[in-house]
Amino acid sequence: MKLLLVDDEPLARQRLAALVRELGGHEIAGEAGNGREAVEMAESLGVDVVLLDIAMPVMDGLEAAQHLAGLASPPALVFCTAFDQHALAAFEAAAVDYLVKPVRPERLAEALERARRQRAAQELPMLPPSGPERRRSHLSARLRGSLRLIPVVDIHYLQAEEKYVVVHHARGEDLIEESLKSLEHEFADRFIRIHRNCLVASDEFAELKRCTDGQVHAILRHGGGPLEVSRRCLPLLRERLKHL
Repeated sequence: MKLLLVDDEPLARQRLAALVRELGGHEIAGEAGNGREAVEMAESLGVDVVLLDIAMPVMDGLEAAQHLAGLASPPALVFCTAFDQHALAAFEAAAVDYLVKPVRPERLAEALERARRQRAAQELPMLPPSGPERRRSHLSARLRGSLRLIPVVDIHYLQAEEKYVVVHHARGEDLIEESLKSLEHEFADRFIRIHRNCLVASDEFAELKRCTDGQVHAILRHGGGPLEVSRRCLPLLRERLKHL
C-alpha cells in the first residue's frame, strides 16, 4: 500500500518511516508536517493509508480526517499520537486504528493489516459532520476534480446561490455544497448574517450605508460589495457591530 506519514515533528516521521521499512511490503509515498499538507498530498498522491498525528499546527489531525473522508477515494486512517485521550474522537472519525507513541512494530503491523482489509473490502465509512465543539479551520471546495482548502480566516463573505454557497475569500471565489444555515451555526462568532442569503466576516465591515430609498448596504474592507442588508437582520447586525 502507498502510505502518507503525517507528523509535525521530523524525528517522529523518521522513526515511523524506519518502522514501515522494517515491516516491508509498503511504499512511503510522502511525508507532511500538518493536517492541511496531509489533505493536499493525499489527494495528489492517491495514497491508500494515512498515518496521522493529532496535535499539529495549521490543521490538527481530527479536522484533517474530516477533509480526507470527503475525497473521491478516501484513504484508511491510522492515528499515531503521544496521548490516549483522543481515542474516542479518532474512532468517531472512522479511523481503523489508534496507536500511542512510541509506536511498537507489532501494533503498526496490525494497524496496517486492518487498513489493507478495509481498502480491499471498500468499507470506508464517512465521517459524521463535525459538531460545534469541533469547529473547522478550513472549508473544502472541489474544483475540476481536485480539492481546494480555504482558510476560514481568509473568507470575506459567504453567499447562497441555489444549492451552492459561494465562498468569497482572499484568493477569489469557490463553490461549496454546504448550507448557509449550518455554516452560520458552526462559525457563529466569526460570521454575521446580513440577509437570508449572506453571511459576512465580522472583521470585514467598513461601514453601513443607507441609500436614498432607505435600503441599507454593507461596505466591506476588501471590496465585493456593497451587499444588501435586510430589514430583518439590521437590528441584530447593528448590535453585533457595537461590540466589535
